[in-house]
Amino acid sequence: MAAKRRQVFEKGHRRKFLVVVDETPECEKALEFAANRAEHTGGGLALLYVIEPGEFQHWLGVEEIAREEGANKARAVFRLFRRKLKALGHDDLEPEEIIREGGKAEEILALIQEDEDMAILVLGASKDPSGPGPLVSTLAAGKVAGTFPIPITIVPGDLSNEDIKALA
Repeated sequence: MAAKRRQVFEKGHRRKFLVVVDETPECEKALEFAANRAEHTGGGLALLYVIEPGEFQHWLGVEEIAREEGANKARAVFRLFRRKLKALGHDDLEPEEIIREGGKAEEILALIQEDEDMAILVLGASKDPSGPGPLVSTLAAGKVAGTFPIPITIVPGDLSNEDIKALA
C-alpha cells in the first residue's frame, strides 16, 4: 500500500490524533493521551468506532437491525467519551466522530488513506498478561507494522492520568 502524503502542515489542514474507541479500559488511556497531545500541539482529535460484521449478514432484516444497534452503540460510546473528555478538563476539544463498518484493522487503514490529516494513531495497550490487545498486536507488532502509513503511539494501560499528562 503506497502511503498517502499527509497534508497536516498545509494551509487549511491540521494534524489529527486518531483513537479507535470501544469499551476497554486501555481505550480511555489512549483517549487521554491523544486529547492532551492534540491540545498541546494545536491538533485535532478523531474518534473512530468500527461496527464489525455480524454473523447474520445473509438475512437482510437481521442485518439492518444489527447495523442500527451498532450505530446506536457507537453514538452511546461517543457520548461517554465526550463526557470523559470534559471530566478530564478538555472542555474546548471537540472530537470528530467517525463510524465505519467492517474489520477494525481494515477500516483504520482505509480511514487513514482517505483523510490526509490523520497523522498519528494512538492505541492503548492492555494490562492483561495475555498480551497488549488485538489492535496493538495486529497493527504495531504484526506484518503491517513496518509499512503502516502513519506513526502509532502505544499508551501503556497502567499509566495514571497524571503520568499521561506529564508525558503528553
